Amino acid sequence: MIKVTVWNENRHEQKNPLVGEVYPEGIHGAIASFLKEDFEVRTATLDDEFHGLTDDVLKETDVLLWWGHIAHDEVDDGVVEKVKQRVLDGMGLIVLHSGHFSKIFKTLMGTTCDLKWREADEKERLWVIDPSHPIAEGIGECIELEKEEMYGEHFDIPTPDQVIFLSWFEGGEVFRSGCTFKRGKGKIFYFRPGHETYPTYYHKDIQQVIKNGVEWAKPTKLPKPVYGNAKPLEEIKCKNQKIKN
Repeated sequence: MIKVTVWNENRHEQKNPLVGEVYPEGIHGAIASFLKEDFEVRTATLDDEFHGLTDDVLKETDVLLWWGHIAHDEVDDGVVEKVKQRVLDGMGLIVLHSGHFSKIFKTLMGTTCDLKWREADEKERLWVIDPSHPIAEGIGECIELEKEEMYGEHFDIPTPDQVIFLSWFEGGEVFRSGCTFKRGKGKIFYFRPGHETYPTYYHKDIQQVIKNGVEWAKPTKLPKPVYGNAKPLEEIKCKNQKIKN
C-alpha cells in the first residue's frame, strides 16, 4: 500500500474560527480522512518536532502532500533540504493551493512562483485539458466550484511537463491549476484549489484528483543511475596508449 504523509502548517485552523468551522480536524485531517480509504496515511504539522518530518518519516513516505500559507518562513531550511533530497531520490510531492509559495516548491522550481490572487467568493471551473492523463481519470469535462479564491496568470513557474487543469474564474482570469514536473527520480504535482475558508476538500471530484495524484506520484522501481568516473565498456584506441575496460 502506498504510504502517504499529509503535511499542513495548521495555523489558520488555530487563529480563524471560520477555518475551524470548515475544517474542525484541520485541513490535514480532512485530506487524510478521504485518502485513508485507499492509502496508508499519516499527518504532520508545522509545530510538531522537526515539523513532523523526521528522517524516519521521510524515509517511510512514498508521497508527501504539502499545504502551507501564512508560515512558509517558519519551515526549517534543514527540513526543506531533506524533503528536496527525498524528492530527488524518488518520493512523490503534491503541492496544494498556497503551497506554491512554500520553500520546498520554490526550491524545486527555481523561480519566484508568484501569481495574481483575489478573495471574492468567485465561481471557478477547472477545465480538463489533458483528459488522457491518469490524474484526470474519472473526472468529466470540468470541475465546478461554487466559491474559491482566484489565482491568475502569470504564474511564475518553469514550463510544466504537463498541464492537466486550466481554471477559469468568474472575474475573468485563467490559471494553470494542475501542473506536473519531474525532479531527479521524483514526480511533482501542483494542484491549485483549496483555500482555507471554503469546503473545497470535501468535493468528491477534488478528492478524486488528489487520489489520482498520489497514484501517479508514487515512486517507480527503477535502478539508481550511476554517476562519477566510469571505465570504458570497450577498448579505446588512442595514439600513445590503450585504455582497457
